[in-house]
Amino acid sequence: MTPSSDSPATAPVTHEPTPAEIRRWRRYLADERAEAAVYRDLAARRTGEEREILLGLAEAETRHEDHWRTLLGPHVGHPRRGSLRSRLLGFLARHFGSVFVLALLQRAEARSPYEADDHATDAMAADEQIHEEVVRALATRGRNRMAGSFRAAVFGANDGLVSNLALVMGISASGVGSSVVLLTGLSGLLAGALSMGAGEYVSVRSQRELLEASTPNAETRHKVPLLDAEANELALFYRARGLGAEEAEAKAAAVLGGGHAEHTGPSPAVGTDEHEAVGTGLGAAASSFCFFASGAVLPILPYLFGLEGTVAVVVAAVVVGLALLSTGTVVALLSGSSPVRMALRQLAIGYGAAGATYALGLLFGTTVA
Repeated sequence: MTPSSDSPATAPVTHEPTPAEIRRWRRYLADERAEAAVYRDLAARRTGEEREILLGLAEAETRHEDHWRTLLGPHVGHPRRGSLRSRLLGFLARHFGSVFVLALLQRAEARSPYEADDHATDAMAADEQIHEEVVRALATRGRNRMAGSFRAAVFGANDGLVSNLALVMGISASGVGSSVVLLTGLSGLLAGALSMGAGEYVSVRSQRELLEASTPNAETRHKVPLLDAEANELALFYRARGLGAEEAEAKAAAVLGGGHAEHTGPSPAVGTDEHEAVGTGLGAAASSFCFFASGAVLPILPYLFGLEGTVAVVVAAVVVGLALLSTGTVVALLSGSSPVRMALRQLAIGYGAAGATYALGLLFGTTVA
């Protein structure tokens, strides 16, 4: 269950609520109801501890609903719809239930207005701040589960988008024909994807070889029973693995005196999990190749469909711009940052690189002419 305070005491209202207060409280009530529904929808797609935590958050939001309902009294009126943001979160939670919903909820909890509202209790404001941290922790679990492959896909595609758009823009600005631009774009796609794949293969292979070099020799286990119990090097092994001198001596004595040395000595299984986490070189290379190519193909789509000149350049820039906004949004949701800010940053970086190469293309095209 989420750490939250007891039911908050209702802030006293000594006057007849003004129309502005009634509107604000009804909006709060609708948003609390909508957020509680989102947490329940997410809980329905979870099991175990995460389900219990989400139901605990929904229960806390229900207590906040009761607070505003009590304040409103006869002015509560018919249930209002939540804000557009709350309704969007509800739709995403019902149909997807992914880490992206938790990331958006994290930001929503961070923007709670209760801290500055005199009619919200201190306990409610504290609840909302705790909710932000609880949702942050749940979102972090989801990010960690998907971070490896999904993040590699997003960043690989983004690299392809930016590099090939810059290449296509630069060549187009030099004044060459569309067929040359298309050929250059295809060459950039292939060269970049192969480079990414080869680099990833070398990186993963090197990491696996480093792990293999750090894994104890399997044959060593069978020599442990033959060690001299009074003067042996098994303690040195444990010290080399990070234990202190006394702890290493005690563990070595326990292993040699316990009659189960074959099972507790240096084990070849050390590093097995790390090997699985790293993956295979060929698998990583193929993934990087495909991710990069999926982004790099977009800038050349207009040329593949027969567009030419300025029209092709503009269409390529628009298509890639939309893709950059999408990747920026995904990265922001994975990292818990502002989706708008991150999307615009990705767009600025991509267009900045493309603009620079376009200017160079104009310069060199004029110089050659």
